[in-house]
Amino acid sequence: MMALQGEGELAYRWETPASVWQEDERSGQFQLLATEGLGRIDWQGQAHGRLPDVARLLGASLPTACECAPIYPEGFAFCPNCGRPLLRLSGSPSRQPGWWGPEGDAMLPRHVPHGLPVTSLPLGDSLEERPAAPHVGRCDVTMPVPPNSTCVFAASHYGFPEQRLLALAHTRGVLQYWDPLAGLWHVMTPDEGAASLTFTASSYAWLPVLEPRRGEVAIVPAAGGLLRLWINPVSETYRTEPVLDAPVVAAPGAMRRHIACLVRPEGAGVRLWSARADFAEVEEYACPDVPDAGWSRPIGYDGRLFWLHEQGQLAWRPGEAPRFTPWPPGWQPRLEFGGPTQSRDGRLWHIGHDGQGYSFLEIGSERPQGAPIDGARLGFANFLFRRGHPVLDEPWSGEHVEDLNQDETLVLPLLRAFNNNRSQPSGLVLRFHKYTGRAEEALHARANGRVLARTTVEWIGRRNVILDEVVRLSRPLECVPLVYAGCLWLHHPDWNQMRGWRLEELS
Repeated sequence: MMALQGEGELAYRWETPASVWQEDERSGQFQLLATEGLGRIDWQGQAHGRLPDVARLLGASLPTACECAPIYPEGFAFCPNCGRPLLRLSGSPSRQPGWWGPEGDAMLPRHVPHGLPVTSLPLGDSLEERPAAPHVGRCDVTMPVPPNSTCVFAASHYGFPEQRLLALAHTRGVLQYWDPLAGLWHVMTPDEGAASLTFTASSYAWLPVLEPRRGEVAIVPAAGGLLRLWINPVSETYRTEPVLDAPVVAAPGAMRRHIACLVRPEGAGVRLWSARADFAEVEEYACPDVPDAGWSRPIGYDGRLFWLHEQGQLAWRPGEAPRFTPWPPGWQPRLEFGGPTQSRDGRLWHIGHDGQGYSFLEIGSERPQGAPIDGARLGFANFLFRRGHPVLDEPWSGEHVEDLNQDETLVLPLLRAFNNNRSQPSGLVLRFHKYTGRAEEALHARANGRVLARTTVEWIGRRNVILDEVVRLSRPLECVPLVYAGCLWLHHPDWNQMRGWRLEELS
């Protein structure tokens, strides 16, 4: 501790292993001056209601039986003024697995395609304990939607002792932080010099940092290049560091120890940029006649990354030149139906339409095979449905009919929970009731001037559970599932509240 004199007032300076605090002698209040990894601290603008959250992020101490100060430096066990005990919070980074969208689960085995809505979390172990269908359940908890509601979510510790939720409205470049103790969303302000987080060229995906430093979030795509994103929850700000200075046209993906994305340098065509995970050994490959927007998130499978587009597929294996393969003449993919799925021999397939009927087309082959089918299949990664019935064998097999009443429903899978111990896939779906129209019309209901009168949110697994009911749903493709704070959540930009279901197995 060091005593400081300034402008007639005496203040004491306290230094902890990670932070520097100042104590005002007259008021006994503590002010954070600096802390590891967070840059400039705006303590004067700190609202009193945010201090419990700040204390947990820093591992500071909180009062339990006195009102001498609302927060104390890390390691304080007793109030220096009255001597009463304090609540000492842990300062060790959390080891709880993060959530980067179902597409960002690094714990999945390699034989499962990465980049699709598949999670390794055992969601079914909790959800299947609920009353089975036809009982209609209700959500357990709710959360306000972010102020900028069209967004992607990440829940991780970012080098802090506790996990926190971020919502990035990437079409507007707005980063939002959820304070769970105050129950409020905060829009984070960019530090001076921070680059824009806006990315609209293609579908969004970010690359999480496996061992983040304090405040380090992820590698994110932006219109101006790849950025390393840092947050300062104390000052409610963020900053960026450039990783790649070239306009990004397709989101980055990771394949083992390499990362790659599509860029379009000024005055040049589209190129594939790649590097090792430590950003060494940078390589670039020209991609002539490749679209500069409208790509899917990258999918990792069989040692390669795949980006899909309405015009064709781009495949890349680390150390090799990428290959763009146009779709067969007249064949159009149905990217909104879900994503690639696997056949029993391990090949990837994607559904599309040739003007006469639906078919599956092989992905990643120089001479792709096709397989005609008798109707649309919605889903991905072997979690497929034809109308209201599951498809359990090959992707082109007939549906498995258990209940004829489901003939007049349509199922849209949202999330698959991978489990090696289950013979049949399980996951979260939306079921549209009394719907006999085309799948395309249901998925784009608002654009067609209609809404889906009744939709149920269901868990399909060893037992089917109806989690909730939604009336007059439009834009079903905008539904976003996420896992945070021991709950499965479902978000839609049109709703006022996010709906959550407790997961006892993850608590």
